[in-house]
Amino acid sequence: MLYTLILNLFIMLTPPAKSVYDYTFKSIDGKSMTLAQFKGKKILVVNTASECGYTKQYKDLEALHKKYGNKLVVIGFPCNDFGGQEPGSEKDIAEFCEKNFGVSFPMAEKVVIKGDKRHPLYQWLMNKNLNGVKDAEVRWNFTKFLLDEKGQLIEVFPSAVSPLDEKIVSKL
Repeated sequence: MLYTLILNLFIMLTPPAKSVYDYTFKSIDGKSMTLAQFKGKKILVVNTASECGYTKQYKDLEALHKKYGNKLVVIGFPCNDFGGQEPGSEKDIAEFCEKNFGVSFPMAEKVVIKGDKRHPLYQWLMNKNLNGVKDAEVRWNFTKFLLDEKGQLIEVFPSAVSPLDEKIVSKL
């Protein structure tokens, strides 16, 4: 009985695990956004860079966004952590994406993914203790995290996997 009482007290005092929907970010134009606004849709989170060999994936990300936009949200998170391949300002990045690829999916402000200043969303995405599914590593630009309609991590795809690859499309 005492054990049950202590266990129940521990459960009551333990803060609930954070859901991906608890995370916010700033859009590339400085507006506050929350992942909760995308509940009920799958979410593809991608760290992007304008000067990377994979930059052409913006075209396929936009195609994915247009084709599956009724059930999928693509969100680009520019990052300069990998080879210094995203050196521009948010304004530069937005102009580059619009001019060269017609990007219309949401883009975040530039974030940090490596080290102590890692964006809180990426802390959740990369840590099994937080996301409840798996530990993940972002090794380069255009790593893709796919979340289901309930905000649960489905899979992580490395840079070399095209956004239109069957590995991703089959999960939509």
